Amino acid sequence: MVKSEINKLDALIDTELKPYVNKIDKEAFYAKHFLRRLGEEGFFASVNRSPKHVLFDELKLVEATAKTCMTTAFCLWCHLAALTYIRNSENTTLKEELLPLLESGERLGGTGLSNPMKYYAQLENLHLQAKRVDGGFEITGVLPAVSNLAKDHVFAFIAEVQEGKRIMGFIPFHANGLETKEKRDYLGLNGSATFACKFHHVFVPYERIVTEDADDFVKRIRPTFIVYQIPLGLGVTEASINCIEKVRNIKNGCNRYLPIQAEELKEKLVKLHADLKQLNVSEEHWREIVKLRLKTAYVTLRAVETAMIHQGGAGYLKYSHASRRLREAYFFANLTPTIKHLEKLLTS
Repeated sequence: MVKSEINKLDALIDTELKPYVNKIDKEAFYAKHFLRRLGEEGFFASVNRSPKHVLFDELKLVEATAKTCMTTAFCLWCHLAALTYIRNSENTTLKEELLPLLESGERLGGTGLSNPMKYYAQLENLHLQAKRVDGGFEITGVLPAVSNLAKDHVFAFIAEVQEGKRIMGFIPFHANGLETKEKRDYLGLNGSATFACKFHHVFVPYERIVTEDADDFVKRIRPTFIVYQIPLGLGVTEASINCIEKVRNIKNGCNRYLPIQAEELKEKLVKLHADLKQLNVSEEHWREIVKLRLKTAYVTLRAVETAMIHQGGAGYLKYSHASRRLREAYFFANLTPTIKHLEKLLTS
């Protein structure tokens, strides 16, 4: 991302996101206008660009957003996950018709793969079933939570057709037979436009099927799926460090007696950035990706907890920036793959 693009991104965050952060936190406001503007300004474009450059520019996009609001950065991650599925699909119709809409921000996407990722780690049964019918498949079952959804959005799913065979596809949020219910009772992330989705024989045409071999496809896309999450933690960690530095001298500088200081966290953040930059995002380097995602989660938790202690009483106000980041970090620790999910992956 060149300097002019960074300046443009900073300006968008200042005008289209920062003014809404309190509303996102207090009122579960969904900042889809910000996500659309990112698309309009070309931040999702992949045409005539190498996959590596696209990936690392989008990682910076997530991190910059997370410094201000991790809820919105999480929604951004959902959209980037949806882009990843289509970019790696062999379905030319999806690439020619849906991909341009998602990259331009005209439409936004959700990921829908929380349950399947747990299924592939032997943590849950697969919740959706598919039946082949004329022209496509009928989907039944329930996904307890899919984020970054609104009436003109789309999201991905994985369903079992028969034993040993699973498909992946996209459906619109307004699909016939799809029953949805918004979920707003989270400790944090209430502005993430999250819905429970119940499928009543929802028809998905072949033109919207990403792959009929979801098992192999997930192995190929899950490195990118997880790598896009890492900058969520990096952004929150940097914001927490800034918070610690701002209160360095309160109460006659008594914070200097605390065992964890901004400098220690800065060193950890620099190391995380270096490891991310050197990361080979491929299935062959799966364990290294999992390790870095896990390490980032632990550093993020340490950073937000430290910021709360340095802030003192001001941090414990319900809607303070420090307490918001604390809640965001706990969500990050429980975002699929969760910390316990990641720990299990490293032992298998």
